[in-house]
Amino acid sequence: MDRRTFILTASTLAIAGGSRIANAKAHAILRKETDVEAFTAERRFVALPQGKIAYVDRGKGPAALFLHGFPLNGYQWRGALDRLSGLRRCIVPDVLGLGYTEPREGQDLKAPAQAEMMLALLDRLGVGKFDLIANDSGCAVAQLMLAHHGDRIRTLLLTNGDTEPDCPPVAIEAVIKDAKAEKFADWFPPQIADKAFARRPDQLGGLTFTFPDRLKDDTIDMYLKPLAANPARTNAYGRAAEGNPLAGISEKLRTSKTPVRILWGTGDTIFKPAMADYLDKLFPYSRGVRRIDGAKLFFPEEFPDLIAEELRTLWS
Repeated sequence: MDRRTFILTASTLAIAGGSRIANAKAHAILRKETDVEAFTAERRFVALPQGKIAYVDRGKGPAALFLHGFPLNGYQWRGALDRLSGLRRCIVPDVLGLGYTEPREGQDLKAPAQAEMMLALLDRLGVGKFDLIANDSGCAVAQLMLAHHGDRIRTLLLTNGDTEPDCPPVAIEAVIKDAKAEKFADWFPPQIADKAFARRPDQLGGLTFTFPDRLKDDTIDMYLKPLAANPARTNAYGRAAEGNPLAGISEKLRTSKTPVRILWGTGDTIFKPAMADYLDKLFPYSRGVRRIDGAKLFFPEEFPDLIAEELRTLWS
């Protein structure tokens, strides 16, 4: 934990008394970073009409829902879980078609159906209102949830991801094309077999991670092995990326009273940099934009202290 994060944590908790500050310090000292083995052991499953949904549910108190990006899964948010589960009940699902969630046969995998599944999951878990955090394709799902169920969302943190003018981004056109040809799932076995290849600038690691050399072998396996093991499902997910599920949503979002904070990595080559300012102007209760110099698309995984710092501020 860096000095700035510690100071912010202490000041936020001070209003609740010295005992909570002491507990927070102890938690920081004793905290062990969650790895693949620990996250896998913590994973749960629940049967919903949409399929068998994989998720991690850690912590107590007000609920917070974390939406991951494509082609990752909930493991993306492990660092945030480690830092925030003392403040929130952190719920981290795998979306339909990715990770370890098993959609029912013929299940719609487009963003509106993903939003419906997320709400069904929260209902099953007994969650009413919640904080919402999203990255990449999860941002489209988050905005749909805000537009149609905004009364349930206390706060929203958006990072690099889909917006109405940039959904899907141009980079996804290749995914859609190969998915239609049943070739999209073929992208992943070579990266699983050769982790150095996976970290190259033109592959998952180099394209979307700020520090691809820090991407561990078991993390690559955690993300890509489910995609390689279920090629039909993976190609179906790629085809579902076609079309703009956010078309026309701006009118509803302009009436939202939910506080929204925007974090944007400036090294991202997938989503347009101007979309950070677009979001800031779109939401009437925007808490502004913070740009992270040089950070690529999946920076929330790489900078969990930054995510925790911003969420503590937003939640306070």
